[in-house]
Amino acid sequence: YAMLLSLIFLIVLVAAIVGFVFRHEIKTNFESNLNLALEDYNVTTDRHSEAVDTIQRTLHCCGVQNYSDWERTEYFSQRGIPRSCCKNQNDCSEEDLKDPNKAKLKVFVDGCFFLVTSTMESKMSVVAGISFGIACFQLIGIILSCCLSRYITNNQYEMV
Repeated sequence: YAMLLSLIFLIVLVAAIVGFVFRHEIKTNFESNLNLALEDYNVTTDRHSEAVDTIQRTLHCCGVQNYSDWERTEYFSQRGIPRSCCKNQNDCSEEDLKDPNKAKLKVFVDGCFFLVTSTMESKMSVVAGISFGIACFQLIGIILSCCLSRYITNNQYEMV
């Protein structure tokens, strides 16, 4: 049991170290994937498009760096900025979303990349605290299982 807990502890430790070391690569990959999702955005039931809409609605943001990122997409030439960027869904017409100057007043102007990464970084302290607590319980379990094993082994020799 102690060996199993030690193995799990080491796996979690290695995963935490790898996540910490490659955090900048994770941000870079997220930014490039978000840019690709904007380029391939369509209104059909595409998972990437749904994810972009969910991020924009939830975090009140639009585009990667700002709302003008949509101007470089094929979707913008057809329909303008997506409705998920609108501050008020009832006050956003398709004509307003096709004109960047009018859209600036009706959509969220902040980009999603900074908001997502700052939200993730703010939650990392909670994740680190929970992980540290679980690691402490695992270490206590390892120590107690080793003590139990030693106690059982010592008692067997005394009985004989």
